Amino acid sequence: MFIQTQSTPNPSSLMFYPGKPVMEIGSADFPNLRTAMNSSLAKALFGIDGITRVFFGSDFVTVTKSEDASWEFLKPEIFAAIMDFYSSGQPLFLDSKAAAAMDTAIHEDDSETVAMIKELLETRIRPAVQDDGGDIEYCGFDPESGIVKLRMQGACSGCPSSSVTLKSGIENMLMHYVPEIKGVEQELDADNEDAASAGMME
Repeated sequence: MFIQTQSTPNPSSLMFYPGKPVMEIGSADFPNLRTAMNSSLAKALFGIDGITRVFFGSDFVTVTKSEDASWEFLKPEIFAAIMDFYSSGQPLFLDSKAAAAMDTAIHEDDSETVAMIKELLETRIRPAVQDDGGDIEYCGFDPESGIVKLRMQGACSGCPSSSVTLKSGIENMLMHYVPEIKGVEQELDADNEDAASAGMME
C-alpha cells in the first residue's frame, strides 16, 4: 500500500492519501479523542502522541498535530496506523449512521434562502475547502440579522488563513448569489468550551 502526503495551508495539518476511498458520502471531523470513539482509525491516530485532530474526506485523511510535535517522527506512525486499519478490513465507523454529512441536506421546512445556501455550500464551496484538506459545516442562518453560521473542520480548523477564506471567499460568494445574506460568522467548536468547563469542574 502506497500512501501519499500533501501539505495544506495550515502548517500543522497534513493530508494522507491511502489510494483507496475513505468516506463514501460526506466527511467526518474529530476535534478530540472523545469524538473519535466511533471510528477505529480515528481512535488509532489519536493514540499517536502529538495528534490533536483527525478528519476524513472522500479519499484522504487529514491529521493535525500539536505545535511542538514533528512530522518527521509522526509520519511513520501515521502511515503504520492507516496501513494497519486497511489491512484489518474493519469498517470506518462502528455505527454506520454517523457517516453521512447531514448539515447540507435540504429539508422540506427549509426556506428558499436556506435551501440556496446549502446548495451553494455543497456544490461550490465544500469541494474547494476539501481540496485544502478540510471541510465546512453549515450551522444555521438568522433571517433577521442575515448572518450565516459555519464551522471550519479538518485542516481549516485553527488554520491562520481560514478566517480570511471564510470572510473573503465564502462570504463574498454567498452574498453574491443570495442577497438576503449580510455576512458569515465562524462557529467555534463546542468541544473546546466543554473541555474548558469540564476542567474547571474537576
